Amino acid sequence: MVMNMGRDAEQGVVELAYQPVVADYAAALRERRSFNRAGRLQKVALVLIALAWALDLGLAVGGGDTNMFLLIWMPLMVALLWFQPWLTARQVLKAAARNGVFRATVSDAGLTVVTEHSSTSVGFAAQPRYRETKELFVLYSDDKNATCFTVLPKRGVAHPAEVDRLREILDRNLTRV
Repeated sequence: MVMNMGRDAEQGVVELAYQPVVADYAAALRERRSFNRAGRLQKVALVLIALAWALDLGLAVGGGDTNMFLLIWMPLMVALLWFQPWLTARQVLKAAARNGVFRATVSDAGLTVVTEHSSTSVGFAAQPRYRETKELFVLYSDDKNATCFTVLPKRGVAHPAEVDRLREILDRNLTRV
C-alpha cells in the first residue's frame, strides 16, 4: 500500500527539461492573439489593410487615380503585423537563451522553472488559463492582454505518457482557453 501511495504522488508531478527555441515563443504569442483584445484588433487591422490595398490596386489596374505610396506601404504593414509574433519571439529568445536549459516541475501546487541562473515558482492563480498546441502547453495570466505567460514544450518530457499527465494536471487546476 505504501508503494501505491508513492506511485500516486509520483503521477501528480511532471518534470520537463528543454532548451527554448524561437518557435516556442512565436507559437505562444500567436495563440495569445486568438483570445486577447490586442490580437483581435490586429486581425481586424490585417483584414482592413488588405481590403484597402486590394481596392487601391484595383483602381491602379483600372487606370483610376491611385496612391502609389499606399500600394507600396500597405503590404509592408500587413507583413509586419503578420510576422510580429515571430519577431517578438526572437527578442524573447535572446533573453531566455542566456539561461541555458530550462527544468520545469508541474504539480497541483503550481509550477517551478529552474535554469542555470534563476529559479521561479508560479502558482496557478498567477496564470489561471492555458492553451494547448501540437507542440506546447502555454500558461497565461488572466489580465486582458495576457501579458505574462509560461511555455512548456511537449518535447521536454521524458516519456510521451507524461504529456497526458501534464494535461490532466493543467485541466484540474486551470481553465482551457
